[in-house]
Amino acid sequence: MLSPIHKNFLMGLLLMGLLGCSQNSSSPPNKGYSPTPSTATGKIVIADINKNASKKIQEFQPMADYLASHLTQFGIGTGEVKVAQDFETIANWLKTGEVDLYFDSPYPAMRISQMSGAKPILRRWKSRQGTYSGVIFIMANSKINSVKDLQGKMIAFEEPVSTSGYVLPLNILLKAGLKTVEKSSTEQLVLSDEVGYVFSNDDENTIQWVISGRVDAGAADDRAFNSIPAQSRQEMKILAQTDKVARQIVLVKPGMNPEKQAAIKSILINMDKTEAGKQVLETFEKTTKFDEYPVEADLKKLQEIYEKIN
Repeated sequence: MLSPIHKNFLMGLLLMGLLGCSQNSSSPPNKGYSPTPSTATGKIVIADINKNASKKIQEFQPMADYLASHLTQFGIGTGEVKVAQDFETIANWLKTGEVDLYFDSPYPAMRISQMSGAKPILRRWKSRQGTYSGVIFIMANSKINSVKDLQGKMIAFEEPVSTSGYVLPLNILLKAGLKTVEKSSTEQLVLSDEVGYVFSNDDENTIQWVISGRVDAGAADDRAFNSIPAQSRQEMKILAQTDKVARQIVLVKPGMNPEKQAAIKSILINMDKTEAGKQVLETFEKTTKFDEYPVEADLKKLQEIYEKIN
């Protein structure tokens, strides 16, 4: 039988809508932006990693079209979206010039940049966030009082490529001198001198696992934690919080023409200043704007953590 807090949490998720391959596209249904037809034969290509290629193409195509319509001076007439299944494919597309732009959170962006030579140019405010952080959280009635108390316990991270749900929280454990060991399931034995961890593959799964007692602690991004229905969130507490980093970073392919790169930066930075641009941003995963930000510093920070855990 579900406890009252578990019932409240699941009901809250339903009310809030939280439970909510490589392909190309030329012009799927396009909401919010209708580009003027062009006779230019060049194209601008943006890409993402996702298992649901058709959904991602529909979300990204207006952005590709918008960029194309503002880059006609470079012989660009169409925008294209490519969706891959993994880092390696995206990195290869950027390295060979098949893809011009890629958007991701700092840790994946660092890895893609490292593998392809792609260059960070801007910050993207995704889901209306400019920066975000990771939190390690527990139930309020837990006997865990500090990060060091996680020794001998099990924690759930989101996935191996998550900036806020894995890499940054893991670094907190490492800085505390804890030995972390990946486990194949929440049922696997955790030794007294280690912190066991598993991947839940979703922030909402992590939250549910903590509430149901499958794990002793969880890590998620601060927005996901703050989205927990208030009545359930009051029964939980944050044990530690990571430094804030850029929500997302824009990468351009290596060797891009400097004038073209400068034009793309200008287009992206000014999108939120026009009605047409705002409409496209809204369809682009609720992007607020693009701006200048010390993204290189965030990538360097993630690089240092990556070297610690590999």
